[in-house]
Amino acid sequence: MWPDAAQLPQDNVTQTLRTPPVSGPTSAPTFRLRAIQEPRPLGEFGPPPVMEARPHPEPLVAPELGAGREPDPDPKPTPPRGFDAVAEAILGPEDETPLPTSALLAEPTARIGEAVKAGHIDTAATVAEQALAEASAALPPDHPELLRLLELTAYVAYLAAEPVRAFRLSLDVARSHRRTHDAEGAYGNVQSAATAWRAVRDPALGLELGRELIGLWSELAAEAGPAAEDVEELESAHARMDRLATRAGRASGG
Repeated sequence: MWPDAAQLPQDNVTQTLRTPPVSGPTSAPTFRLRAIQEPRPLGEFGPPPVMEARPHPEPLVAPELGAGREPDPDPKPTPPRGFDAVAEAILGPEDETPLPTSALLAEPTARIGEAVKAGHIDTAATVAEQALAEASAALPPDHPELLRLLELTAYVAYLAAEPVRAFRLSLDVARSHRRTHDAEGAYGNVQSAATAWRAVRDPALGLELGRELIGLWSELAAEAGPAAEDVEELESAHARMDRLATRAGRASGG
């Protein structure tokens, strides 16, 4: 039987209460600290698109796949597309910036990126439009660097609350990539156009632009490529068309 604390000498009781429990060696945290990033510039439609890669939906379970087939244990992440990719290029680390590097486009591209980072969207839009006019006169329509500048200009137009301008530019670039059989580039710019289209609030205009968007999108989805693997996004666009049609009918009194 253990002795009662009152029966122990006072020094022993005090020593027992003050002695901390012995623990094993402390271990370093298993998570990695991340540097705090500067706030991103805001446009009328909110912050620039999130720039992190998104994983594919969880793989189907075995009964859904059929007998003898197992789900993919390691689904590959979806690469950033559309405005996500452009934002990552100009807001990410400098050593990971896949923007135009020719003598013609390097300087204005750097100025556009600096203006966007500083939140000076009007300045970025002005520089982008000037650079685009000069590059369009000097480079062929489907030149890769001209197409990247068009993508950047479309993104800046979106940040500047000009969704129709962003939509038109993105859809033009998507068509150019399709002509050169670049399925990833075509679908990425369809995604940019879709982002801009969702910012158009007028239902009649939204229906007009949506028909043009879904026409090209459906053609891409009918071919082998990323659009065919991402049909849920196209279905979402069709659902928005239904909502716009309902709103347009109410606005016209129908």
